[in-house]
Formats: sequence, C-alpha cells, structure tokens
Amino acid sequence: MKNLTLRNIVKVCKGVYHGPEDVLDQEAASIITDSRKAEEGALFVAIVGERVDAHRFIPDVMAKGALASVSERELEGAEFPYIQVESSLQAVKDIAEFYLEQLQIPVVGITGSVGKTSTKEVIASVLKEKYRTLKTQGNFNNELGLPLTVFRLREEDEIAVLEMGISDFGEMTRLAKIAKPQTCVITNIGTCHLENLGDRDGVLKAKTEIFQYLKPEGHIVLNGDDDKLSTIEEYKGIRPVFFGLDKNRDVYADQIVSRGLKGVSCRIHLGEEDFSVLVPMPGIHMIYNALAAAAVGRIYGLTLDEIKKGIESLESISGRFHMIETDSLLIVDDCYNANPMSMKASLDVLHDGAGRRVAILGDMGELGENEAALHREVGAHAASCGIDACVCAGSLARHIAEAAREKNPEFPVFYEETRESLLKNLSRYVQKGDTVLVKASHFMKFEEVVKALEEMQC
Repeated sequence: MKNLTLRNIVKVCKGVYHGPEDVLDQEAASIITDSRKAEEGALFVAIVGERVDAHRFIPDVMAKGALASVSERELEGAEFPYIQVESSLQAVKDIAEFYLEQLQIPVVGITGSVGKTSTKEVIASVLKEKYRTLKTQGNFNNELGLPLTVFRLREEDEIAVLEMGISDFGEMTRLAKIAKPQTCVITNIGTCHLENLGDRDGVLKAKTEIFQYLKPEGHIVLNGDDDKLSTIEEYKGIRPVFFGLDKNRDVYADQIVSRGLKGVSCRIHLGEEDFSVLVPMPGIHMIYNALAAAAVGRIYGLTLDEIKKGIESLESISGRFHMIETDSLLIVDDCYNANPMSMKASLDVLHDGAGRRVAILGDMGELGENEAALHREVGAHAASCGIDACVCAGSLARHIAEAAREKNPEFPVFYEETRESLLKNLSRYVQKGDTVLVKASHFMKFEEVVKALEEMQC
C-alpha cells in the first residue's frame, strides 16, 4: 500500500514503535481489523469492541505472517513488531486519511437522510464506464467502515465513491476529514436520527458538515427539490449543481413513465443536452438517484452515452429493493433499513406490483420523541396508496396498524407483536401470486422474514 511503511504509520498515529528497526521501512500489504482476514504482510489494528477485545487475537494474526499490529496497550514479552497507540480506532482513521492523501484520487462523498446507498450504487455504475471505480460496500459508511473502505483502494484505482452515514453532530466532520471529497452529494434532508439531531434543521446542519473538507476546486451536487437543500446558495464560492424534477434545476428529468417493478423511464436534461433512459429499479426516488449520477458523470467528463449505459446497467443489491421471484411470490426485499420517507416511497412503488400487493412493515428506529406520530404517518399512507393489505410487526409498528385502520376501516390490516409471531403466522397473510414488500429498520432482522417467504409454498 503506497507509502504505508511502519515508519510512516508510527508517525501518523503518534504511536510508539516496539520491534526491530529493519522492518520500519516495509510497506503494509493490507490493513485489517478482522483477525479472520489475516494474511502475509498485513497490519492488524486491534480494536476493543462492545463484545470482543481484538487484542487477544494479536498473537494468532502475527503467527499467520502479519507485518505488525497496532495495540492500545504494551504487549509484554512480544517477539514481533507492534505500534502502541492511545486509541486504535483513532489510529485507523489517521492511517486512512494519510493513505488517501498518498493516492491523490478524486473522492465522491455521498450523504443524506434517504437513498445514500442506492445513489452511491448509481453513481458508481456510471463512473465505472470511464474510470476504475471503488465504492463503499454494504454498510461500511461510519467512522470504522469508511477507513476500511479506503484501505481497499490501490494505486490502479482512479476514483472512489464513498457513502458517509452519521447519527449525531460532529461525526460528518470526522468522516469528511478522512475523505476530503472533491465532490459532495446530498440526497435529501429527512426525519432520520432525530433523537440526536432534533429536527430537520438539525439534520441539515449535521449533513452539511461534509463541506468542511471539500477540496477548493471541488463540486457540490444537491437535490434542488428538497426544501432544506435548496436554500444552500454557495459554500466558499462553490455554487451547487441542483438536480430534481423542476425544469429550472441544472439537471432535471421529465417524460417520466413507470414500467411497474421493472423500473421507470424518463428523459434527463443536462444543460442543452438530453437523453432518454430506463432506470432498472422502480420508484420515483430512483429518478432522483439517476439525476445525481448524471450530474456527477458530467462533472467527471463522461459522455451522454456513457452516463446512459451506466444508469441502465445498475444492479440491485440485497436488502435494497431487491426483487426475488419464487414459484409463488414476488418478494421485494427492502429490509436493510427504514425511515418514514423511505417507507412511504417503497409503499408507492409496491402499488405498481402485480397480483395482491402486500406490505409487511416493522419498527423504524432512531426517530426520537415523535416516533409514534411518524409511524402513524406511514400507516395513514399505507391505507391510502392503493395497495391491498398491510401486515405490521413490532411494538412501534402497532402505531402503523392503528393509523391505517383509522384512515380506511375497509383496508385489511394485520398486527403481530413480534417478528417471531409474524414468522409463525406468515402463511396466513400471503397467497400465491402476491407481490410482497418487506421493510423495517435493520435491528428488526426482517431478513428472516424474507428467507421465510422464499421458502414458503403457497
């Protein structure tokens, strides 16, 4: 890894080196925090987690050929090189910041309340038409996940698309210090993490911390249809590129036609140029994601044909509106995470499904003192968006069920107190030919519901 010698790492981490001098100028082949990924030449950073103290694995990792380890404590009698630091997590962040500076490749940083992951996927799908692109995988978007993504970069990579997720003030500043994005993309300002951020103005303040480490020659790409983001006129002389459905935006879409669960087609306008495209995932929100990708693609010099090809070659990922077709059902697996905005958007997409359209909804987390009212909003929407039935499970999802019944007493609504009772009674709620949406916050573990539906014989 470029310039990641032990000597430089000791300096970057403000650590104390223990070991022979003759290995100080060797570069680490990789940087890991998971001992199961131990390999020859790796630098193992031992982090104390909630359940496991990784320091106990240091001897095993070194025995497998690791170059050195990073430890928060002195290792008495150690016969291998290690770097002692005050905080292993801080060391990971400091090393990632230094490493990214060595590579000197542009970073597209993506944040927002809803749609970060799907927007990241579309942007990466577009950019790969011209550049060797590395993107965030899974949920590696926090203060440990972002550095681990950075450590996957190699000198042959040409651009990085990094998702940046937060739940409190100050976190984005720390993430931005590592990433130092050349392009900042914000999808929207919604009602996420309100228990820490208070309200949408607090969310706006926290998300826009990403600008603090924006490169001076950088770019800002914002959803101009979002009432909070549209108030941003400039940042240190950088005028945002706004995307949306309003023709006054810098990048906008019209001629929008739903193709059901096969996707949505539209015409995208980039200045004086435009092109028609099929976004191969359903929902109006995917048009916004495609617009953000088109804006970023234009910034990095892609042609219209390359942008179009990148959007149309987008592949769905598990847990993010991933469609699974069985002999009996079409399952829409959207169970990775949920908040009121994304849940209502998913219900709108379910409306375009074939057969009976059944939503299986669970609790949404981190909504603060208004969590009951926000769940009720979803329930009222479910009862009025044109789907055929709603199944709710979880202590907070009770509010979804109650509001749905109040909104439309004729609308079929079913309630289970727990995921376990839902799984036990699942066959009561679905039948052959149904399109079934499964959505809840990640802690609800609704992937178990998806699995049960896959195995069900209706």
